[in-house]
Amino acid sequence: MVETEFKAIVLGNEMNLNKISQHFGSNRKLKWEEYLILKGSELQGIVREIEEKRVYLFHFGSIVFLNFQHHEIMDVINYLKNIEVGINDSNPFKYVDEYKIENNPDSEYAINNDYMVTEEQAEYQFDIVSTILAKSVALEKIEMEISRVLDEIEDVVNSLHKGELAVSDEKLAKLSASILEFKLSTISYIMLLDKPAITWNNEKAGELFNELATLFELADRYEKLRHKIDTLMDITEVFSGLAHAKRGTRLEWAVIILIGIEICLSLVTLFFNL
Repeated sequence: MVETEFKAIVLGNEMNLNKISQHFGSNRKLKWEEYLILKGSELQGIVREIEEKRVYLFHFGSIVFLNFQHHEIMDVINYLKNIEVGINDSNPFKYVDEYKIENNPDSEYAINNDYMVTEEQAEYQFDIVSTILAKSVALEKIEMEISRVLDEIEDVVNSLHKGELAVSDEKLAKLSASILEFKLSTISYIMLLDKPAITWNNEKAGELFNELATLFELADRYEKLRHKIDTLMDITEVFSGLAHAKRGTRLEWAVIILIGIEICLSLVTLFFNL
């Protein structure tokens, strides 16, 4: 029986895989939907034991480690951050997803939330599991960040109940930018609903991807995120409308006060002339 352990983490919103790839001697330009695999000689000098180990790197900031111990993961992170400045290692294990493949010729095929059992080991299994984990952990990061924005929005709504609009134009702009970033990340960066290229040429890979995507509820989580993002956009539009109305009211009062001052000055001038 052979076990392969997967651990996925997020080290930022985006990574320049072409830069990392060039560092390891490859000049092939990676497309946005492709990932970079480090294994064998590429891991020499970074970790001591390289057998049965590999690292999957994704453009949207996720990294998946196969058969790595905690200290070995930190060694890889410390090495990569010297190549790619977009890597954030301040809290690398804030978002983590794990999985395991158990290869056992005497057991029947089975797939669960945290492990799967196969009769024979295949290369595509590593690719598919790593892709699903990378998407899942990146999605978890966005889910947590949206929850944080919702908390900020709730504070503003509570102020509205008191008749106050305690939000500046700068804060509104930042909230809108965060929401748009979430939308861009889920659709363009992570490409949650897109299948990897291997699924089009390998029927078993396509079936495994569909099974794992269902187990990790990628489509359902995406839909929930999309609804939350749309709701947040609607709320910020309301805030923007109220802020514009508030500024319009202030401008109207300023005009009225200026007209009043002008009338008073005219009356004073008329009085002295008389």
